[in-house]
Amino acid sequence: MDKLIEQFSFGLFFWQLLLFVGLLLLLRKYAWKPILGAVEKREEGIKDALEAAEAAKKEMQNVTADSEKLLKEAKAERDVLLKEAREIKESIISEAKEQAQVEGDKMIKQAQAAIEAEKKAAVADIKSQVANLSVEIAEKIIKEELSDNKKQQKLVEDMLGDIKLN
Repeated sequence: MDKLIEQFSFGLFFWQLLLFVGLLLLLRKYAWKPILGAVEKREEGIKDALEAAEAAKKEMQNVTADSEKLLKEAKAERDVLLKEAREIKESIISEAKEQAQVEGDKMIKQAQAAIEAEKKAAVADIKSQVANLSVEIAEKIIKEELSDNKKQQKLVEDMLGDIKLN
C-alpha cells in the first residue's frame, strides 16, 4: 500500500503541477497583460496625480509669493499716498494760516486807518463846534456889550486907544 500511496501522491503531484503550469500559461496569455496594463495605468494615474499635486503646490507657492509681493507694494503705495496727503494737508494749513495772518494784518491796518480817519473827523468836528461856540459866545458878549450906547461908545474908544498905542 505504500507504493500505491507513493504512486498516487506522485501522480497527484504531477497533475497538480501540470494544472498549475497550464493555469499560469492561460493567465499569462489572457489575464496577465490586462492586469499588468491596469496596474501600469493605475500607477501612471497616481504618478500624474502626484505631479499635478506638486505643480499645484508650486503654483500655490508662486501665487502666495505674488500676493505677498502685491500686498507689500500696496502697503508701500498706501504709505506714500498717506505721506503725500499729510504733506498736502500741512501745506494747506500753513497757507491758510499765512493767508489768515495777511488778511488779519490787512483788516487791522484798515481798522487803524478807519479809526485814524474817524479820530481826525471827530477832532475837526470838535474844533468846528468849539469855533462855532466861541463865535456864538463872542457874539452874545458883543451883543450884550453893544446893547447899551454908553458901553458901545466906551468899547469904540478902548479899541481906538489900542490902535493908537500900537
